[in-house]
Amino acid sequence: MAMIWMQTEKAVMQELQRRLSNVTHSIDEIMQKESSPLYAADIITELKRQFAFLSGGRGQDGSPIIIFPEFPSFCEIGDHEFRNVLTYLTSIPSLSAAGVGFIVVIDRRRDRWTCLKGTLLRISGWFPGNLLLVLVLRPSAILQRTLSDVFFRLHKDDFKVPVIMLSSLADLHSYIERSQLTQELGGSQYYCHKTWISHRTDLESIAALVKRMAERLQVFGRELAETELPNNLLTASNLLNAQTSRKDSFKEEMAGALSQGRKLLENIREPVRRDPDSSLNPDQLENLATVHRLLSQLNESSTAFDEFWIQHQNKLDLCLKLCQFEHNFQQLRTDLEQTTDTLNAFSDVGISSAQTEHLLQELTNQEKKACEVLDRVRSVVAEGQCLIDSSQNVDNTVAVKCNELQRVRENLTQELKDKRTMLTQAMELHRRLEMVCKWCDDGIYMLASQPLDKCQSQEGAESALSELECYLETANEKQQWEISTVWLEYENILNNELREQVKRAFEKKASLQEMFERRRVSLKKLAAKQTRPVQPVAPRPESLSSPAHREHENICISEDSDSRVSCKQVNSDQVDSSSRNPSVSEEEETLAVLRRHVMNELLETERAYVEELKCVLQGYAAEMDNPSMASLIPATLQNKKDVLFGNMQEIYHFHKRIFLKELETYTDCPELVGRCFLDWMGELQIYEKYCHNKPRSESLWRHCSDCAFFQECQKKLEHKLGLDSYLLKPVQRITKYQLLLKEMIKYSKGCEGSVELQAALSSILGILKAVNDSMHLIAITGYEGNLGDLGRLLMQGSFSVWAEHKRGHVKVMELARFKPMQRHLFLHEKALLFCKRREESGEGYEKAPSYSFKQELSMAAIGITEHAKGDSKKFEIWSSSRDEVYTVQAVSEEVKTIWVTEIRKLLTGQLEAYKEASQQRAPEQFSSDTNSTNRLVRNEHSNLRSGRVENPKADEERGKELENILEPRMTGRAKGSSFSFETKPKRQDIRSDPTPLGPHPNMGGVRWFSTSSLFQNRRRGTHTEYTRMCTLMHNPLRCYRIACVCRLYVHLIRCFLRGATSLSLQNCFGLSSIDSICYTKNTFD
Repeated sequence: MAMIWMQTEKAVMQELQRRLSNVTHSIDEIMQKESSPLYAADIITELKRQFAFLSGGRGQDGSPIIIFPEFPSFCEIGDHEFRNVLTYLTSIPSLSAAGVGFIVVIDRRRDRWTCLKGTLLRISGWFPGNLLLVLVLRPSAILQRTLSDVFFRLHKDDFKVPVIMLSSLADLHSYIERSQLTQELGGSQYYCHKTWISHRTDLESIAALVKRMAERLQVFGRELAETELPNNLLTASNLLNAQTSRKDSFKEEMAGALSQGRKLLENIREPVRRDPDSSLNPDQLENLATVHRLLSQLNESSTAFDEFWIQHQNKLDLCLKLCQFEHNFQQLRTDLEQTTDTLNAFSDVGISSAQTEHLLQELTNQEKKACEVLDRVRSVVAEGQCLIDSSQNVDNTVAVKCNELQRVRENLTQELKDKRTMLTQAMELHRRLEMVCKWCDDGIYMLASQPLDKCQSQEGAESALSELECYLETANEKQQWEISTVWLEYENILNNELREQVKRAFEKKASLQEMFERRRVSLKKLAAKQTRPVQPVAPRPESLSSPAHREHENICISEDSDSRVSCKQVNSDQVDSSSRNPSVSEEEETLAVLRRHVMNELLETERAYVEELKCVLQGYAAEMDNPSMASLIPATLQNKKDVLFGNMQEIYHFHKRIFLKELETYTDCPELVGRCFLDWMGELQIYEKYCHNKPRSESLWRHCSDCAFFQECQKKLEHKLGLDSYLLKPVQRITKYQLLLKEMIKYSKGCEGSVELQAALSSILGILKAVNDSMHLIAITGYEGNLGDLGRLLMQGSFSVWAEHKRGHVKVMELARFKPMQRHLFLHEKALLFCKRREESGEGYEKAPSYSFKQELSMAAIGITEHAKGDSKKFEIWSSSRDEVYTVQAVSEEVKTIWVTEIRKLLTGQLEAYKEASQQRAPEQFSSDTNSTNRLVRNEHSNLRSGRVENPKADEERGKELENILEPRMTGRAKGSSFSFETKPKRQDIRSDPTPLGPHPNMGGVRWFSTSSLFQNRRRGTHTEYTRMCTLMHNPLRCYRIACVCRLYVHLIRCFLRGATSLSLQNCFGLSSIDSICYTKNTFD
C-alpha cells in the first residue's frame, strides 16, 4: 500500500517542484536579476548620495531618462560606486523600454568645464545600457560657457557618444517635454528620491520574500512526500494534525506577504489618491505592474501548494481511514466470534411448548444483540467499499477483509434464520400435538358423557350416533395428520424425546378412534328399525297420464335442467367477469384520479405563478415609475427597469391572457393537455430572452439589493422573501413544466393523448437545452463576425483537441503530442467554433464561464473520420484538403457518438441539397447530351457492322467529342469516383464522404463501363478493353443487343429523373460517371 502511495505522490511532487521552480525563475525575470544581481539594499549608501537617479520620465520615443543633477563632488566618486549605481539604474526599466535606449541629462550649469569633461568621459567610457543621447546643460558663467564651447568642439570626438550641448532649460524642453522632467529642470514632474528608494527596497523585499517562500514550499513539499505513513490510528492522527499545523503557518506567512504587497500598491498610488488630477509616471506604473506580477506569482505558489496539499491530505486521510477500518475490523471480528459462540449454545428445541417459547424469547433477545453487530458489519463493509471506490491507491487487503466480513455476516444471518426456523417448527409441532391430545381428551369426555339408558331407544341412539359422527367429522377436518408426515416435515428438529411424544400422541389418537368405531357400531344396531309390511295404495289421478305426456314432461324437465345449468354458467361467467372488471376499472379510476391530481397541481401552480408575476410587476416595476418613490431609487437603478425585470411583462400577459385559459379547457381531460403545450410552444420561446437577461438582472440586484426602495416595496407587499426570489420564478416555472409533464406521462400510458404529452415534454426539454446553449453562446468573446450568420446552435461541449497542420510536405503539431488543448466546441449549422474556456468568476448568474474564440471551420469545407487511432472516444475533423486535422476526444463514447451523428447529419444535408440542385439542372442539359451520345453510339455500331476500322485519329476525335458532351456530369465528384475503372479512389476521398453511396439496390447485375476511359486507354496503348469491346460488336446479334441496352439506358435515365427514385439514380449516374455505358452480364455471356 505504501508503494502505491509513493508512486502516486511522486508525480504530484514533481508537478509541485516544477511549478514552484517556474515561480522562482519568473521572479528573477520580473526583477531582471539574471543580468543585474544588485539590490537597492546593497547600494543604499551610494543611492542616497543622489549623484544620478531615474526620474521616471520618458523621451519622445519612450526612452528612460537618467538625470545627473548638479553634484560638486562628482569627481570624488569612485569607479566601483559609479558603476554599481548605473548598473542598478539601467536594470530597473522594463526590457522593452531599455531596448529603445537611455537618455542622459547632465546638469552642470553651476560647474566648470573640467568637471563636465570628466563626467562625459566617465559616461562615454562605461555605460551598461544602450545610450541613445546625452543632453548637457553647460555652465552658465560667461568664461566657463566660452571654454565649454571651445573645448567641446576640440574634444567632441573623444566622447564616443552623441552629446548635445544646451544653453538653457528652454533648449532642453525642445528635446524632452516638461511633463517628463523634474521641477529642478523646469518640469512639472514631482520626484522624491527618499520615496523612490523606499519603494524600490520594499519592492525588492517582497520579491525576495516571494522567492524565499517558493523555495521553502519546495522543501516542505519534499518533506511531506517523503513522510513514512504510520500503521496505527493514533500515530496517523497525530501526524495529520502536525503537518496541518505547519501548513497553516505557511499559509499565514503567505497572507502576510500578500498584505505587504497590497500595502506597497497603496503607497505607490498615494500621489494619485492625494491629487486625483495627477498621474503616475512610467516608472511608477512599471512598479505597480511588477508588484501585481509578484503577487500573481505568490498566488501561483499558494495555488500549487494547495493542490499538492489536497493530494497529500487525501493520502493522510486515506491512511487514517484505513487505520480506522483496520481497528474496526479487528473489533468486529472479536464480537462476531462471541456472537457465533452464543448462537451455537442454542442447540435444544425444547420438550414442551412453554420451554420452546422461552427459547424463542431468548433467541429474540440474542437477535437484537446480533443485529447491532450486523449493522456495524454492514457499516464497516460499506466504509471499506467506499475506500476501494474512492481511491485507486487501496490494495487488495481491504477488499479481502470486506469479503470476509460479508461472508461472516451472511453466515451469521443464515444461522439466526435457521435457529428461528427450528424453534418455530418445534413450537408448531408442540401445538399440533397439544391439539391432538386435546381432541382425544374431549372425545373421551364425550363418550363418557353419553347416557346409555337413552341410547336404548331408537331416537336416543340416532341422536348419539349423530353426535358421534359430527365429532368424527371434526377429526377428519382438523386431524388429518399421519405419523409418516410428521417424520418427514419435522425431521430436522425431532430428537428422541420429541419422537416419544409424537408416538404417544398418535397411539392415544388411534385408541380413541377404535373406541369411536365400536360405539358407532353399537349405536347403529340400536337405531335400526323393524321393517313394516307393504300395504296396497290406490294410484293418484295425475299418475294416469299417457307415456307421451310423461315423455314430454321428462323433456321439459331436462330442458329446464339444461337452462338452469346454462344460467348457472352464464351467472358464473358474469361473476368472473365482474370479479375481474372491478380490478381493471379500479386501476383505471386510480390513474384517472392521479391525472386529475397532476392537472389540479398544474392549474393551481399556474394561477399562483400568474398572481406572483402580477404582484412583482405592480409592487416593484410599477413603483419605479411612481414619482413619490423616486427619492428612494439609487442612481445605479435609474432607468434600469428593463434590465432588472427583463421581459417579465410579456411573460405575464401571455400566461394571464392565453396560456392559463387554454390549460383550464383541459380540466376534464388532463391526458390531452400535451396539445396545449404543443399549440403554444412557439410563444414559450420568450423564456429564452428572459434567461439571457438574467445575468444582467442578477448583477444589478446585487448592487442595489440593500437600497430603501426595495425594502419599502417589500414592506408594502408584506413579502417574506426579497425580490430576487421572485425574479427567479420564471426560470423555475419553465423547469417545473417538464416535471409535471413527466408525472402526467407516467399516469397516461395507453391513453389518447400520450403521444402529444411525450412530444410536449421533448419540446420543453428542447427549450431548456436551447436556453442553456444560448447562455454559453453569449459568453463567447473575441469573435469578430456575427454569430447569427452561423445558423442555429445545435450542440456545445468541452473536448480535448490535438491540432495538426500540414505545411508543404511537413506536418507540424501545434502542441506537444501528449498535451492536448482543452477546447469548448460550438456546432452551428454553418460552422464549427473552437473556443477556450476561461475561469469562472463572480457570484450567482455572473459565475458563468466565458469563452475566448480560437478557430472557426466552415461546415461546407470539412470532413469527419468517425474512428481515430488510439482511443474509441476520439474522432477527426479536417478540412477538405486535409491541410488541417483536428483530433477530438470526448469524455465518453456516448458523447462522441452524439456529436459524430449530428455532424454527419449536417454533411448529409449539404450533400442532399447539392443533389437536388444537380437534379434540377439535369433535365435542361440531358436531352441534348443524350441525342449526341446516341448518335455517337449508332455511328460506332454501324462502323463495326460494316466491318470498317477507322484510324486511331478518328477514334480520338470521337472520344474527345464524347468527353466534351459528358464532361459536365463529372463536376459533382472527383475523378477518382467509386464507379470509375481508371483511377483508384484515395483513402481520404473515401473517408471524407459522410454518407458513402453504394450501387443502386435494383441494379446489382449491371456493369459500368466508361467510354471515355476506353478511348483514353486505347490512346495509351492499353487495348484490352477496347479490343474486347470491338470483338463483341462484330457479332450482329450482339450489336443489336448493345443498341437495345443503350436505348434502355437512356429511357431508364429519363424515367428515373422524372420519377420518385431520381435521387438513387443520380447517386449512380448524375454524380458519378454519367458518361458510363451499362450492359448486363447476360448480354455478353
